[in-house]
Amino acid sequence: MVMSDVMPDSVAVSSEKLWWAALKLPIYSVAIMPIWLGSALGWAESGDLYLGRFFLFLAAAVLILAWLNLSNDVFDADTGIDRHKYHSVVNLTGKKSLILWLSYLCLSLGGVGIGAIAYLQHDVTVPSLVALCCFLGYIYQGPPFRLGYLGLGEPLCFFAFGPLAIAAAYYSQTQAWSPLIWPVGTILGLTTTLILFCSHFHQIEDDLAAGKRSPVARLGTQTSSRLVQGAIAIVFITILIGVGLQVFPPLSLLSLVALPWGVQLIRQMQQFHDQPDQIKTSKFVAANLHFVSGLLFGLGWIL
Repeated sequence: MVMSDVMPDSVAVSSEKLWWAALKLPIYSVAIMPIWLGSALGWAESGDLYLGRFFLFLAAAVLILAWLNLSNDVFDADTGIDRHKYHSVVNLTGKKSLILWLSYLCLSLGGVGIGAIAYLQHDVTVPSLVALCCFLGYIYQGPPFRLGYLGLGEPLCFFAFGPLAIAAAYYSQTQAWSPLIWPVGTILGLTTTLILFCSHFHQIEDDLAAGKRSPVARLGTQTSSRLVQGAIAIVFITILIGVGLQVFPPLSLLSLVALPWGVQLIRQMQQFHDQPDQIKTSKFVAANLHFVSGLLFGLGWIL
C-alpha cells in the first residue's frame, strides 16, 4: 500500500508536506528537553558538566524517540486506526516491515549511546532507567498491551518523559540523586503529556472506530479541555511557588515567556474543543509551550 492507495483525490496535499508531517520534527523536543533540563539541574547542583555524556545522551534520546514514532506507526497500521492518517510513514511508503526494522535499528543505535554512558560511568543506572522508559513507551501502543487504546497513555507518557527521564539525565551527569528531580520532572512531564492529550481531540471518531478509548473519548471534549487548562495552571504555579520558596533559582521565571502559548492553548480549548477542524492544531501549540518553557526553565538553572 502506497500513498496513492490511501489518499482520496480530493485531498490536495503535497508529498513534501506529508513527509514533513510524518517526520514529526517539532515533536522531537520531547526527547531533547529531558536531557537538557536534567543536565542543567545536574550542572547547577554539582558545578560539573560532562559534554561527552550530554551529547551521547542527546543523540541516543532522539534515536529512541524515532524508534517509538516509527514503531507506533506500524502498530497503528495493524489496528487500522491510521487509515485516514495520510502522513503516516507506513501509509506513505507502503513498507510496513521495512519501517519496523528501521525503528529497531534506531533503538539499537540509541542503545549503543546509552551503553557508552554506562561504560564511562562504570554504572548501569542510566541504562536501567532508559530501559524502563522504553518499556513504558512500548506498552503504550505495542502488542499485546496497547494501553493507549485503554486511555492509559498519558500516565505512561508523564513518567517516561518526565521524572524518569529527568532522573536519568541528572544521574548521567552526577551519578547522584536530587529531590528536585520530582518537581522539575513533574513540570516537564505535564507539558509533554499535554502534547499527547491534545492530539486526541480531533480524532475521536477514528479512535472509537478502531476501538481506542482515549481519555478525551472517555471524558468528553469539554471536561478534557478543562483538564488542559488545569495542567497549564499547575505548570506555571509550580514554577512560581518553586521560585518563591527559593527551591528554584530566580531566573527560572524566564520560563514564563512561554505563558502566551499557554494562554493560546486555553483559549483554543475553550472555543473549539468540540470542533475537530479547529482544534487539530492544538498539539502544535502544546509543543511550542513545551519547547519554550523547557528551554528557558533549563536556562534559568545555569545562568
